[in-house]
Amino acid sequence: MTSQQKQSSKRAAGAPALPEPKGPRPARLGAAAALTAVEGLALAALGAYMLIDGLVGTPDSPQQAEMGGVTILALALLPLVAARGLWLRRRWSRGPSLITQIVALPVAWTLVKGGGVLIAAGAALAVAALVVLVLLVNPTATAALGIAPRETP
Repeated sequence: MTSQQKQSSKRAAGAPALPEPKGPRPARLGAAAALTAVEGLALAALGAYMLIDGLVGTPDSPQQAEMGGVTILALALLPLVAARGLWLRRRWSRGPSLITQIVALPVAWTLVKGGGVLIAAGAALAVAALVVLVLLVNPTATAALGIAPRETP
């Protein structure tokens, strides 16, 4: 039986997966959670706007607006769930938050290239994504999430 199979059988037997984090939440981790939540809320607001516009507004294609709204609402769940996990210091939440930030960077670039008011929105999104990336790779945040550096043989 491999080590991974032994761990799986222990978890199935009801053994706790990880101990609860101790001590205060680092400010860096709290800031990363807050910024990730703001991104998720902004996505949710955009999705709700598109959905409502598709239902009661006069878009070019109501079906496309409704489907786009539902899709963006579904995508908003990832950063919102990740933000809650970061706030509660759950180890698994770092990955979804990092993915959200990496995906946000090309979106920010597209917004900046759009011109007008979109330049400010794209710049704000890019800054937020870069700040969260830096906060999440910080050793203080990784230690607070229970992520230790790998040991080299």
